[in-house]
Amino acid sequence: MKKLNLTVAMSIFVAAVSTNLSAQDTNTDNHTVTISIPEVALVDIEPSATKNITLGFTAPTEAGNPLTASAANNTLWMNYSSIKSVADPTRNVTVKLNALIPGVDLHVTAAAASGSGAGTLGTPAAQITLSAADQTIISGIGSAYTGNGANNGHNLTYALAAGSGPGGVAAYADLQATATTVATVTYTLSDN
Repeated sequence: MKKLNLTVAMSIFVAAVSTNLSAQDTNTDNHTVTISIPEVALVDIEPSATKNITLGFTAPTEAGNPLTASAANNTLWMNYSSIKSVADPTRNVTVKLNALIPGVDLHVTAAAASGSGAGTLGTPAAQITLSAADQTIISGIGSAYTGNGANNGHNLTYALAAGSGPGGVAAYADLQATATTVATVTYTLSDN
């Protein structure tokens, strides 16, 4: 009887071990997916083929009248793509001018974002009188994109004023006749 009990016990043990060895799958399983999201900070002015603009003044035809500034130019658009970092939840776009023209104020205004973009698009500032110092023109940009090209992003309007224009700092007395002066406007997208 001892031999029979030992044989039965041995058979049950072997059956249990072989059942556990062959039962590898269950009703659930899992694996990992590694995802990488790059930090992005890109800005450009569109349309790129014609982004250099010309503004000027017209001489008065009647003695006693001031110069007349050319009409404002609103042909340019600011586009950007931004994926914010964990450390800096928003970004700004700043603008500056490399060469000031005596007696002349150059104003720029950015409109609210429009077009095919999405995400946390930035908020434009009021009209800015350009200077050599960086000034914030768009603030509060999160992870967003404006869409590419003209009619996407922030429409930019440039206007001239001859001394003491609205919000200006130039003095009419500083004006000097010049054939052409080329100034570069620089936009920078950066963390706060």
